[in-house]
Amino acid sequence: MHKVLLTGVATLALVTGAAQAADLKFAPGEDSRFNWDSFTQFSDSHDLSGQTLTIFGPWLGPDKDLIESVLAYFEEATGANVEYSGSDSFEQQIVIDTQAGSPANIAVFPQPGLAADLAAKGFLTELPDSAGEFLSEKYAAGQSWVDLSTYEGSDGEPGLYVFPYKADLKSLVWYVPDNFDDAGYDVPETMEELKALTEQIVADGGTPWCIGLGSGGATGWPATDWVEDMMLRTQPPEVYDQWVTNEIPFNDPRVVNAIDEFGWFAKNDQFVDGGADAVASTDFRDSPKGLFDSPPKCYMHHMASFIPSFFPEGTELGLDADFFYFPAYEGEDLGRPVLGAGTLFGITEDSPAAQAFIEFLETPIAHEVWMAQSGFLTPFKDVNPEAYANDTLRGEGEILTEATTFRFDGSDLMPGKIGAGAFWTGMIDYVGGQSAEDAATEIQNSWDTLK
Repeated sequence: MHKVLLTGVATLALVTGAAQAADLKFAPGEDSRFNWDSFTQFSDSHDLSGQTLTIFGPWLGPDKDLIESVLAYFEEATGANVEYSGSDSFEQQIVIDTQAGSPANIAVFPQPGLAADLAAKGFLTELPDSAGEFLSEKYAAGQSWVDLSTYEGSDGEPGLYVFPYKADLKSLVWYVPDNFDDAGYDVPETMEELKALTEQIVADGGTPWCIGLGSGGATGWPATDWVEDMMLRTQPPEVYDQWVTNEIPFNDPRVVNAIDEFGWFAKNDQFVDGGADAVASTDFRDSPKGLFDSPPKCYMHHMASFIPSFFPEGTELGLDADFFYFPAYEGEDLGRPVLGAGTLFGITEDSPAAQAFIEFLETPIAHEVWMAQSGFLTPFKDVNPEAYANDTLRGEGEILTEATTFRFDGSDLMPGKIGAGAFWTGMIDYVGGQSAEDAATEIQNSWDTLK
């Protein structure tokens, strides 16, 4: 593609250039939801004609098509040629490529831990101070995102090494609006209200929750999301950080309390469809189905933003099913913490095009193009929320932009043998009858063997 020459009246030039932009998903200047000024300004200040930018990431299939639809705007604005390649073995291949001295210019990391390891080995290029300033000022809960992206380099000094882009959201409760309306229930706005609603549903003869921890060889992982959310609602984010790095032990009383907070919901036979004994054996993909029975087998289901993929066929989000923010305790004064995950862009082979691409990620248009399609959330406060493809994404995006704290999924930050091993099995033991302290102590014992 050729760089659009933006002279004179910007909008007119953009529309004129639309014929050249045949590969662009949305013709520049023609959709008022998008911040085309950001595209114009970026294009005016970057000419990379003849340069090639290589990007390597985990996205395949539809996600590969979506990221390439965004990259097309970088190509159009700069004249650069972008080559994206994806792999389902990204985590292994990026290590091989960097060690061999032949990585792509940009790598897309699904987990911070891998990026931190490469930064410590000198395989990532530190981003400019302006990137950190941007995240701090323009992202909701900005310091959280700066902290997430800051690692020690090969010199032992901390620096910003990745740019967080596509976010995922976990702090959600799913429900059927008609069921709430029929029973006269209001969406709770605090954890105190959520617990009161749980008890009210039982008093009315219903069952409040569907909870399923089954996931084949990964059985137990949904419980980790519950515990992580409870850590953020009972402790300051600094304690959460100390927990996931084992600066405080897993059986610290504050962690044990968070596990018991999960148990308040999951270990009460009256609170869970099928009783507490069914929690561990119910597959997480089947657990939300009780929401849609008539009469409902449950009224609420705590799960990340992807769970509608397992709702009954034909379910219309916003009508047949909806969600609300998993609320914080009013009495704890910890703001509006949000648990999630996401992807991070790092420079693995520096070049002018790689530096320019990081700047491109700071433009609203780089977010809005994907927002208008599917599966994309951003904490960027300057984007137009009307660009989201539907009300569900818009509502989830609002939770991100209203967050006061964001923390990455804790189990993904822990060593694999803990976060994807002992933590999972420990939670199965816990819902099976073990005390929170004993379960946490066994997890800590497993962590100690790694030291």
